[in-house]
Amino acid sequence: MSRRKLGVCMIVQKFGGIAMRDEQMRAACITHIREGLNTYHHVLVVVSAIGRMHDPYSTDSLLQLTTAFSSAKKARDLAAACGELIAAAVLSAELKEAGIPNLVLHGRRAGIITSGEFGDATIESIDTTAILSEFQEEGTRCLIIPGFQGVNAKGDMMTLGRGGSDLTAIALGAALQVDHVAFYKDVPGVMTNDPKQVSAARKLDSISMKDFLPLLDCEKPIIQKRAALHALNTKIPLYIRGICHSEEGTWVLP
Repeated sequence: MSRRKLGVCMIVQKFGGIAMRDEQMRAACITHIREGLNTYHHVLVVVSAIGRMHDPYSTDSLLQLTTAFSSAKKARDLAAACGELIAAAVLSAELKEAGIPNLVLHGRRAGIITSGEFGDATIESIDTTAILSEFQEEGTRCLIIPGFQGVNAKGDMMTLGRGGSDLTAIALGAALQVDHVAFYKDVPGVMTNDPKQVSAARKLDSISMKDFLPLLDCEKPIIQKRAALHALNTKIPLYIRGICHSEEGTWVLP
């Protein structure tokens, strides 16, 4: 099923670790979610784990709980996936408190079926049945899905590699044929240069996906390159903007 067949208008909004870092930043997330609901009626939210390295609930921190994870990849993935589950639960509670009804879908209900290696799984397929069914329910217009993870045929939790929440958002967006996938970052959009290194760096209003891809060949790409390649292959538009910036962001167009 696709959203065109059901007549459901929706977007995917992806919030990374910086956006989820504390209550003040998550208040900005909630503002963007409310705006998305007002414009597109249905919003599917994908979240990363809270914070970054050394923050208590970041993926890196969870994986440092024991050195035994180095030889137990299945257990390692189960622990790693908890960061996004915690983030989803926290945002869900705060959205409800802000008067925005929502529901978290995770595990098999998220519909992301994976295979391959633990820690670097491949998305085999996406079953959108549960997502579309919930969006058809009266009053359900906001769904949250933890990023970075899926389940294999046996039901084991598997993670998608570093930056895998970006792939989650784009893969879901493509499967649901959404209007676009929006990413909320700590920069106002796609910049001509790294603003931390080049003071004259400026934001681009739009860029083609083919011109965007080379910009991701760096130590800290603005989104995961694997995810961007999926957007290229599925022709899904991306919109990258600052979580705390009021100005327009950058459209990455197929």
